[in-house]
Amino acid sequence: MTIEIGIIEDHPAMLLGTVAILHKSDDIRVVAHGTTAAAVVRHGGPLHVVLLDLSLADGTGPAENIQALAPLGAPIIAYTSGERPHLIREAARAGASGMIRKSDRIDLIAEAVRRAARGEIVASADWAAALESDREFVSAQLSPREAEVLSLYASGETAKQVAQLLYLSPETIIDHVRRIRAKYAAVDRAAPTKVDLFRRAVEDGLVAPER
Repeated sequence: MTIEIGIIEDHPAMLLGTVAILHKSDDIRVVAHGTTAAAVVRHGGPLHVVLLDLSLADGTGPAENIQALAPLGAPIIAYTSGERPHLIREAARAGASGMIRKSDRIDLIAEAVRRAARGEIVASADWAAALESDREFVSAQLSPREAEVLSLYASGETAKQVAQLLYLSPETIIDHVRRIRAKYAAVDRAAPTKVDLFRRAVEDGLVAPER
């Protein structure tokens, strides 16, 4: 069987190189490509696998793009330089089948495509490390009090309400929130708004996702 794949990549040189790499394998053919998820969806398929660059110039994120690609029904591999673990985590939570680095050897990239086409998870060391760091962030970076403040504040309580619940001053709560934001920013998971803090709290298991 020839594995027909789509690629979402907005760097022309990288796209050409990836196509050339994959076409060295007799059983893999790139039949759709574009700079956005919408461009590949318009191709209509059938596609067996989609390679998705996680950092696109149009500002879309992995979760948004994976959702947009859902009508194709194809496994999605995060195709990334790997320098932003939070994007890898986002892709994993959104349903990606794994990841490969753009710098991987030709044989590794081709085998990853074959595995995804068979319905397997493409779990590399980078993939595992990104997911593990997601689970460990709270225990490694936030103090127990900061985690408590975040869980309450991100759930919708105001700083004043959190202060009353924890028998602290509102100023102390504001200081905690400021430090929490700084710690997230330091690991490239910036949370400048309360909505962003809610997302981080959900990602790190402190708050249940909205239904």
